[in-house]
Amino acid sequence: MKAIGYRQNLPVDQPRALEDLELPAPQPGPRDLLVRVRAVSVNPVDTKVRRNRAAAPDQPQVLGWDAVGIVEGIGSDVTAFQPGDRVWYAGSITRPGANSELHAVDERIVARAPTSLEDAQAAALPLTAITAWELLFDRLRVPHGGGAGQSLLVVGGAGGVGSILIQLARQLTQLKVIATASRPETRAWCLELGAHAVIDHSQPLAQALKDGGHGEVDYVAALTQTGQHYAQIIESLKPQGALGIIDDMPVLDAMKLKQKAISLHWELMFTRSMFGTPDMAEQGRLLAEVAALVDAGRLRTTAGAHFGAINAANLLRAHAFVESGKAQGKVVLEGF
Repeated sequence: MKAIGYRQNLPVDQPRALEDLELPAPQPGPRDLLVRVRAVSVNPVDTKVRRNRAAAPDQPQVLGWDAVGIVEGIGSDVTAFQPGDRVWYAGSITRPGANSELHAVDERIVARAPTSLEDAQAAALPLTAITAWELLFDRLRVPHGGGAGQSLLVVGGAGGVGSILIQLARQLTQLKVIATASRPETRAWCLELGAHAVIDHSQPLAQALKDGGHGEVDYVAALTQTGQHYAQIIESLKPQGALGIIDDMPVLDAMKLKQKAISLHWELMFTRSMFGTPDMAEQGRLLAEVAALVDAGRLRTTAGAHFGAINAANLLRAHAFVESGKAQGKVVLEGF
């Protein structure tokens, strides 16, 4: 089968940082679906793994943790899907990714794709929707339909996670949603997605909130450059507020949260599949709910740019764009 992967960790400007490959088709396990991939998207995790995870000498590393495709085969213990089902999912970081014609994935983290979206439009959503959902409801513990009189600051509102988090918070809670963006086009994007207000994260956040008449917030979703904004995030939070973080930094000084008794919550959407947690099937369930919300017209795709067919050259361009930090929404690719 066709696949795209790497054999050595190289910068994105090196032609062999990603290569077109011919690999054996995966053999599905008892709980697996064998999916013929039709569209994928690129997330920051793809670029991080490409730069940092070494490939085995005899096994190229295949990336890709967002996919839409058609079920072609099922494992012996699969109960929820049949061949021919059109599905979407984000997969597991401990298994080969979906940048391949055929892909094996555990049925518990899969749902049927929304019927109202084309393949590429749908491929933009799974990983970021899971991340945003878990961050909002499982980590920050905002009740469904709750949050009246409270506010959420989304740092990096125009990125992939921010773009769906704004929508989920507006559609499923009563929170006042304040996003950050630094360019006119990303500011407009956040407002279009439903943010009540947008502040400029190139300015001190606490002062920008005050200048906008918002004051301190109850929740912060720190999605990007958290180390750079950390002091301002703490200043922006109310006493006993909650901070949720998804990005990486060398050091995080949690003691700075003590005076305000701010709670700290990490979100990694791969945790459930990585450890096979008892509630692993929650990801399939929430993806099914997101699909229903999309088909009801309450959520929209966050696809921002279509980079063409799924091949090494186009994926390298997509990785470079994601690494630039200027992507609005998600980068999608479609077809082999």
